[in-house]
Amino acid sequence: MPIITLPDGTEKSFDQAVSVFEVAKSIGSGLAKATLAGKVNGELVDASFMIEVNSTLSIITDKDTEGLEVIRHSTAHLLAQATQMLYPDAQVTIGPVIKEGFYYDFAYKGGFSEGDLAKIEKNMNKLVKQNLKIERSEMSRDEAVQFFKDKGEYYKAEIIESIPAEQVLSLYKQGDFIDLCRGPHVPSTAKLKAFKLMKLAGAYWRGDSNNEMLQRVYGTAWASKQDLETHLHRLEEAEKRDHRKIGKTQDLFHMQEEAPGMVFWHEKGWTLYQIVEQYMRGVFKDNDYKEVHTPQLIDKSLWEKSGHWDKFGDAMFTTSSENRDYAVKPMNCPAHIQIYNQGLKSYRDLPLRLAEFGSCHRNEPSGTLHGIMRVRNFVQDDGHIFCSEAQIQSEVSTFIDLTFGVYQHFGFENIDIKLSTRPEKRVGSDAVWDKAEAALAQALNDKGIEWELQEGEGAFYGPKIEFVLKDCLDREWQCGTLQVDFSMPERLDAQFIAEDGSKQTPVMLHRAIVGSLERFVGILIEHYEGAFPSWLAPIQAVILNISEKQADFSINVEKKLKKQGFRVISDLRNEKIGFKIREHSMQRFPYLLVVGDREMENNEISVRKRGGEDLGSMSIEAFIKLVKED
Repeated sequence: MPIITLPDGTEKSFDQAVSVFEVAKSIGSGLAKATLAGKVNGELVDASFMIEVNSTLSIITDKDTEGLEVIRHSTAHLLAQATQMLYPDAQVTIGPVIKEGFYYDFAYKGGFSEGDLAKIEKNMNKLVKQNLKIERSEMSRDEAVQFFKDKGEYYKAEIIESIPAEQVLSLYKQGDFIDLCRGPHVPSTAKLKAFKLMKLAGAYWRGDSNNEMLQRVYGTAWASKQDLETHLHRLEEAEKRDHRKIGKTQDLFHMQEEAPGMVFWHEKGWTLYQIVEQYMRGVFKDNDYKEVHTPQLIDKSLWEKSGHWDKFGDAMFTTSSENRDYAVKPMNCPAHIQIYNQGLKSYRDLPLRLAEFGSCHRNEPSGTLHGIMRVRNFVQDDGHIFCSEAQIQSEVSTFIDLTFGVYQHFGFENIDIKLSTRPEKRVGSDAVWDKAEAALAQALNDKGIEWELQEGEGAFYGPKIEFVLKDCLDREWQCGTLQVDFSMPERLDAQFIAEDGSKQTPVMLHRAIVGSLERFVGILIEHYEGAFPSWLAPIQAVILNISEKQADFSINVEKKLKKQGFRVISDLRNEKIGFKIREHSMQRFPYLLVVGDREMENNEISVRKRGGEDLGSMSIEAFIKLVKED
């Protein structure tokens, strides 16, 4: 006679074991119809799951985050079933949920083409209309291996063979299709109403480049057709804002095979980069950071002592000289401790704030590289604050305010905060982690900031606060971080003399605001679609002469504006003014300044604002005032 406790505290008693669906039905037919799964005692389960003992229960519908994940997981199975109906020789491998969708990897000698996606999707819709019941069953490991071998699913059998022999496995069946899966899944295929197959890609079996190449089919799935259409529209907008396309159109940067994951900055792109860097340099200076610079190559022994070698060794670029092994630095923190350790420090020296635009290299897999968003060489607006335990709350609070202010200046108002706690692989005792996690949680709570817990996502040396920006398309970009580290200063022998004369280890706060400058510039490009606000624009104005007669006057205007610190160029080509206006409008510069005979006679310029707004003629002094206010 189980008693079921619902999220609002209501209790419902039943005479016998009852399924999640039956509980939902007892509450109301509308809820029963909407039920996709359940959460029993905190564990996500199928709607058919039988509750036999007193339990807590949450009914999962498509309004819940978990419900959307169940929909996407089930749609991945729908994709696999529809694909094998059309291409019986295709073997299934894995099909996980990813952000905003799912994928499934197939081994198929014939190979899929983009045209095949429409056929598969059409078949998926047919299966939805058939309202196939999705049923769970269990099988021993060895039975499952033989079962999939008999079906010719050798990749699936290989996956199962790597699972411990004593483990009982769950399988899900819909129609004639059956697949290994942990679940849960929706009750029937009719629950899958809004999906689209997006693209094909290659993927190595088990992510190992030594293995055979599989074909990966990406898809997206949503709770409603409206949500799907909104997502597809957002993707169209994102495509228009792709920083790689804008980077090429506006001549900002390029990438090439000879330096994978490393940026070739062109003049205008480097100007934009420098504007961001110099702005952040001013932020450092105004907030009492001491800017430093540390070596690119550091002996392997320091990385071993700091703990980075065990954690990041495979991702480091290394070299040797005179029988010594070196690593190209993947981060700056151990080097900053070396600066801190030069000379005895007193409690009066704390907090000590060090900052560096540190160039870091990480050997990211080639398949993960993406324009300037994911690179192998990047520069961080890195900083480390050495402080006492008593100073943690004040320093964290000050940094949070500073970070929000910087983001707002760059045009980002919507910021989410996440607190990431201890990962499985870490350094330091549980007591130290308890203290560090509590310090960050307290700082956020004291400021009244809402935050989301991310268990197990902290750095190996300490928990962290993550600052997640939302751009104009509501896409999330994790940029800033703040980490409390009790361990690394101790591992690398950092000390200070406390007020009572004892030697103590400082706390180290690792912090960054924009993070990778390369990535942040990419975010800015996409957020503004290349139409940067005047203070960020690599070129703020272009002077366009109507004829050769105004060339000298245009050059003098350019010189005057440059003397005032504006970034200006002139286009004195012998082209029609309409052509020049159209061409430079495509570059999305904030201002176009047209000079003809009348402007030259009156010592004025005709000002056109980005977007085509004609501000009329004005003096150079009036334009200078206008741009400064802008």
